[in-house]
Amino acid sequence: IASIINRVRDLKNKYRNEDNITDELNCTKISADTTDNSGTVNHIMMTTNNPEDWLCFLLRLEKKGIPQMDVNLLNRLIGRYSQAVTALPAEKHSQDESYARILVRFAELKALQDPEEARDQFHLARLNCKKFAFVHVAFAQFELSQGNMKKCKQLLQKAVECSAVPLEMLETALQNFHSQKKQLLSDEEK
Repeated sequence: IASIINRVRDLKNKYRNEDNITDELNCTKISADTTDNSGTVNHIMMTTNNPEDWLCFLLRLEKKGIPQMDVNLLNRLIGRYSQAVTALPAEKHSQDESYARILVRFAELKALQDPEEARDQFHLARLNCKKFAFVHVAFAQFELSQGNMKKCKQLLQKAVECSAVPLEMLETALQNFHSQKKQLLSDEEK
């Protein structure tokens, strides 16, 4: 009887874990596993491996705390974003908005640890996803926060020249820059 009870318990745990992986992948609920998530990552990489699933998973992971206040969460997020960037080839996904958002968010998180590495990541995002205005604005915002006014303005002007969309976002960011606002885009404008 003990053997049967143990087998039933093992089966329940197995199916419960598979449900967590599926639900987390579909972004319908937060997984009970708050530390590792390797099952979800492996599932994404072995099945779909697309930017939408990665972004959904990463945003779910971010909701588990405030990276600016929790060094462990920040390190875990940077590791997972790095894994996503490595798993998604730029040549295949450079036109995908979710991929661009992953690159930008990775750079923003890196900025909390190492501004020079963050600059490299922003540069990579801009090179790979230059059609998205938010990529250029995020890089310009980073430079502005670092006190590089000239570089900030230059990034926004180059984004207009390369026809990044939506153009209105770039125009608003330039107006806010010229008005000497600390934020190129307000939360509403984003």
